[in-house]
Amino acid sequence: MSGTFSAFDWAVLVLYFTATMALGFAFARRGGASEGFTTGNRSLPGWVCGLSIFATYLSSISYLALPGKSFADDWNPFVFSLAIPLATLIAVTWFVPYYRASTEVSAYAALERRFGLWARIYVSVFYLLTQIARMGVVMYLMALPMQMLLGWDMATLILVTGVSVTIYSFVGGIAAVIWADAIQAIVLSVGAVACLGTMLWLIPGGVGTVVEAAAAEEKFSLGSWSLTDWGAPTVWVILLYGLVINLQNFGVDQSYVQRYIAADSDAAAKKSLWLGGLLYVPMSALFFFIGTTLFAFYQSRPETLTEVRAVVAEQRNAVLPPGSEPVVAAELTATDVGDRVFPYFIVTQMPAGLRGLLVAAVFAAAMSTVSTSLNSSATLILEDYYKRFFNPAADDQAAVRALRTATVVWGALGTGMALLLIRLTDSALDVWWMLASVFSGGIVGLFLLGMASRTNSAGAAVAVLCGLPVVAWMALSPTPLWPAALDDFRSTLHPNLTAVIGTVVILAVGFLAGVPPFGRRCSPPVPAAETPA
Repeated sequence: MSGTFSAFDWAVLVLYFTATMALGFAFARRGGASEGFTTGNRSLPGWVCGLSIFATYLSSISYLALPGKSFADDWNPFVFSLAIPLATLIAVTWFVPYYRASTEVSAYAALERRFGLWARIYVSVFYLLTQIARMGVVMYLMALPMQMLLGWDMATLILVTGVSVTIYSFVGGIAAVIWADAIQAIVLSVGAVACLGTMLWLIPGGVGTVVEAAAAEEKFSLGSWSLTDWGAPTVWVILLYGLVINLQNFGVDQSYVQRYIAADSDAAAKKSLWLGGLLYVPMSALFFFIGTTLFAFYQSRPETLTEVRAVVAEQRNAVLPPGSEPVVAAELTATDVGDRVFPYFIVTQMPAGLRGLLVAAVFAAAMSTVSTSLNSSATLILEDYYKRFFNPAADDQAAVRALRTATVVWGALGTGMALLLIRLTDSALDVWWMLASVFSGGIVGLFLLGMASRTNSAGAAVAVLCGLPVVAWMALSPTPLWPAALDDFRSTLHPNLTAVIGTVVILAVGFLAGVPPFGRRCSPPVPAAETPA
């Protein structure tokens, strides 16, 4: 490896990591009670919550996977970001006031009041599964630059990170997570701009060279605009996927809902979502441009890309089962190395000090993102399961004990998922989008039914029972798990449409169930007057 990690880099890394951990533990002293642990006593400024929402998006998934995708392919995934403003408008108009008017911490308590206990459990189960997948992808991506830096094997890095972040989340609360997120968002944004500036300075001709090299390979393309090819990641497929998933994030995701609740006023909660949502659109464009710039950089330095391939081959061979054919570095494609090119650039090309800060920021961002997932998952386990089924009269001490137990269990599960991803051969962004699409399970459809239809519990249950088989069919039919005898019935739709089709089926069946004569006795939705603006 051509770069070295200097004493100055180590000093920056240790100082930054110590300061981040100290901040978490400082706020932990204020979050010893369950209310402080889960809502920050509903007293946080809107701008801080907004930066935290931004940072939840700006995880190591964005920092490493987005440049990896545009390096290997084009800007097609950026269409996902273009759906964010519309999803933000819908969430600010309907979802944020809905949650702010509720006294519940769980985002899914309203579903129980609307449709019954089954709806609350159905949604919370899929949410908890999604968080395991998210934590796994984030820790896996964090381990990539750290492996290049420290020379440790991936499994050791993931285990160290998983244990560290579980301890951090165990003693902290939502206030610590939100403030740490806000700081990470600023540092990572500055670091990304610094990285791009360094790349452009190292490339003769700067932006002009990048644009020329990228245009020749159609790197700026958003993908096909075909309205008939639904089996490929066309602009329309990614746009629909982005709308549904971002509605799920901003309108249904427990970790975002806790930020709305933690804000000190209704106006602050709305501003926090606008700030967090709209900041991510230009920042994601920046990361895609970084990937395109990396393409031009490595195109002019093919020997450096050979070094990246050698590193990736070494990582893959270290986890191969005994007797397997070894991975040959020269045979690795751009997709195989896409997630590694940016961390390799950081480690080998960035100036001393800034290199240490960026590596520390990527590491700390992963910890902050994972701690967010752990805190929201623990909150759901407390509210939707422990208090609901096992100890409804739990005092504050018992509640905090349940929160911390859930944190440890979900930390172990997320770490286990990251260890499984070490054998990854595809883009981490593709894997994450596939898992998120499957685990969404039509969640957004059920929420929209509750807010906009006259469907009762039985009608909603029928809608879900119709939607889930569709989700299972679309998720399983492209895989080896699908029986060969049923090959003629495999889905030809793109996997990212799984969440879209599941949502549409649930909405269609649910609305039909609320229309007379089927819905004659259906309960009406919550009146608008009960949802203050």
